[in-house]
Amino acid sequence: MAERKQSIHGQWSSRLAFIMAATGSAVGLGNIWKFPYIAGENGGGAFVLFYLLCIVLIGVPIMMAEVMLGRRGRQSPINTMRELAHEESRHGFWQIVGWGGVLAGFLILSYYSVIAGWALAYVLKAFSGAFTGIGGEQSKALFGGFTNDAYAVGFWHTVFMIITMVVVARGVRHGLEKAVRYLMPALLILLLVLVGYAMSTDGFVTGLKFLFAPDFSKLSGDAMLEAMGHAFFTLSLGMGAIMIYGSYLPKNVSIAKTTFYVAGADTLVALLAGMAIFPLVFTYGLESSAGPSLIFQTLPIAFGNIPGGVFLAGLFFILLVFAAWTSSISLIEPAVAWLVENRGMKRITASLWAGVVTWLLGFATVFSFNIWSDVKPLSGLATFEKSTLFDLLDYLTANIMLPLGGFLIAIFAGWLMTRKSSKEELKIKFPYGYPVWLFLVRFIAPGAVIAVFIVKTGLWTWAKNIF
Repeated sequence: MAERKQSIHGQWSSRLAFIMAATGSAVGLGNIWKFPYIAGENGGGAFVLFYLLCIVLIGVPIMMAEVMLGRRGRQSPINTMRELAHEESRHGFWQIVGWGGVLAGFLILSYYSVIAGWALAYVLKAFSGAFTGIGGEQSKALFGGFTNDAYAVGFWHTVFMIITMVVVARGVRHGLEKAVRYLMPALLILLLVLVGYAMSTDGFVTGLKFLFAPDFSKLSGDAMLEAMGHAFFTLSLGMGAIMIYGSYLPKNVSIAKTTFYVAGADTLVALLAGMAIFPLVFTYGLESSAGPSLIFQTLPIAFGNIPGGVFLAGLFFILLVFAAWTSSISLIEPAVAWLVENRGMKRITASLWAGVVTWLLGFATVFSFNIWSDVKPLSGLATFEKSTLFDLLDYLTANIMLPLGGFLIAIFAGWLMTRKSSKEELKIKFPYGYPVWLFLVRFIAPGAVIAVFIVKTGLWTWAKNIF
């Protein structure tokens, strides 16, 4: 198909605009919050090395496929997959990839905005000096007292959803592009300032060794699966965000080059976050494998006991908010685009509807930490015995919906699209680039995603018990 229509929503003004937007989508709480703690839990350097390998072999090929599908369809993920299935003479079933991505983004944002609201609240706590001289028990009590207050958590969840939907309502050029044009450079500057401070600490060299010196004796099978899973999820794959951003990509822009730029920038941010965090952890004798509490309970102890800690803590949590903000606008964009295309809504109206429904659903997560903390809907099943509504939403999206979405994207792009179609859209100039991509997206990436899916969902344990 030589000439394709343009998206009715507009397009990015340049390749740089797409790179910043897609990087903004990829760079989020997963980079600043999750990557440092899973690296800490899994031994540091060897995990990081294997993670980088997974980015290249799994993340990049699927991301190229998702951008390619988006640009070829030029519509919301649902309508894109319907049109491409028809174009390739495939069954209409493949619309499920679009529906799954839109629903996944919608569900993820419902709890993502609550966590981002925590970060917003912690910006004020940091600048008010709440961390000054704080100890372990005090930090734990501060965080517990905040999350137990449904009104406070609900308020900050509401604030974050409002600032997200204001950007989305303004459209591609005036909303999404303008926001990332300022937020992404600001995020990088804040991160470099924190790394610069980390360089002055006694634990900087120890932190670098922990992060980059591989000790393969610490790389367990579970750690490898964790690395594969995070490499996939950190790039925002399988949730419709990259597909809809790809639909706004100008025709003359190289998908392969821009994908590598985005993956490289996303990885750089994750590594810089580790370089900013681990030196503080080692300098002040904190626990590197503190898990999810590393950001909201462990780091405030370090910030509370260093010179200039009030200012640095404030910068850090502003950084966390910016990272969450750039991701959140991409999570809701596929749903807004679908409402505009299929329900004839104006963009502001579509944004309002999508935002309000997401905001309301978010209270399931808000209440999971306080008044509904004892609600365990699937307590009869051993795997979910202690799972709150938030835990179930996280499990459903991260362990089921996103892997299946990524797997189906790889299958459609690698096996069901004709080589003529994918070659025409990708336009890879490197002589062996297309065959390498095709091999990775057909065999390596789907196999790795299914491996993560089987283990994460407990199917492997179930099968071993039976056989």
